[in-house]
Amino acid sequence: MTPISTTSLRRRALAGVLSGALAGIALLGPAAAHAEGRIRIAQQFGIAYLILDVVRDQQLIEKHGKAQGLAIDVDWASISGATAMNEALLAGSLDVVSAGVPPLLTLWDRTQGRQNVKAVAALGSLPNYLITNNPQVKTLKDLGPKDRIAVPAAGVGFQSRTLQIETAKVFGQGDFKRFDAISVSLPHPDATAALIAGGSEINTHFSSAPFYYQALDANKAVHKILSSYDILGGPATFNVLYTTQKFHDENPKTYRAFYAALAEAAQWIRANKAQAADTFIRVQKSKLSPEFVRKIVEDPENDFTIVPHRTFVYAQELHKIGVLKNQAASWKDYFFAEAHGDGGS
Repeated sequence: MTPISTTSLRRRALAGVLSGALAGIALLGPAAAHAEGRIRIAQQFGIAYLILDVVRDQQLIEKHGKAQGLAIDVDWASISGATAMNEALLAGSLDVVSAGVPPLLTLWDRTQGRQNVKAVAALGSLPNYLITNNPQVKTLKDLGPKDRIAVPAAGVGFQSRTLQIETAKVFGQGDFKRFDAISVSLPHPDATAALIAGGSEINTHFSSAPFYYQALDANKAVHKILSSYDILGGPATFNVLYTTQKFHDENPKTYRAFYAALAEAAQWIRANKAQAADTFIRVQKSKLSPEFVRKIVEDPENDFTIVPHRTFVYAQELHKIGVLKNQAASWKDYFFAEAHGDGGS
């Protein structure tokens, strides 16, 4: 197999992020105030967004809106990357966006007293694996200047922030950015291909499902260094949905229908895992086999719940290393009240 060059991978990554972001925002049209009964939602790609796939497939927002006597128009967009998501949300081109816990916390931190961005709900507790095809690398301390770590958003995304938290523990808070210098921004599919093929500078990847499953299955040289669950002390929320105080307050029925739809989707997935896997394949037009996707959905490590788990670990640790200026008193500070009654953390 022909080796994949880092330059080629970076070009593909940049083209994918820009085209996805621009196409998604263009479809949504210019920012404009709108009356109750419309919601514009953007999601990223992968099994971590299964709850949204089910909501979309079963038209659950429309269902719960109808129960309140409200017809709701739902616009869906697919955008790659938290940066594009956050920019569209603040510009008013989107009402609700989805990304990892650290990007949410960054926006919550920066918009206090202005847009007051907060989380709507979790999208599940799913681990990310730091994996490598370098046989010499068994722990973080084995990573050196010649290694290259692929992450979706180097230095700022979920994977980089999670790695920074662990780096601060291992090497000291003053050195928490140690691995930023060898991190490369690359979408998960391209990073997975690089690890499986070998022969490129990309030999390490902080990977989400289904990608680390693919890499570990396809190349026996690929092995796990550690999991985000190891770093955070147990099962922890991966992605969250978030919005502005304005949308939350001005659209109470639409927001209520949206939250109820998320809760119903999570419950349905737990009771119908095989069907949920089929929904993911259909909605995201995945080429993965039903058996492979069912393996992921049924993996006990993956909990498709809207209840936040261990998000406060991020809030505490990112404040310690100076990423967040504001210190949250609890996880409820950055989640809207509708999520407070479910025993989150």
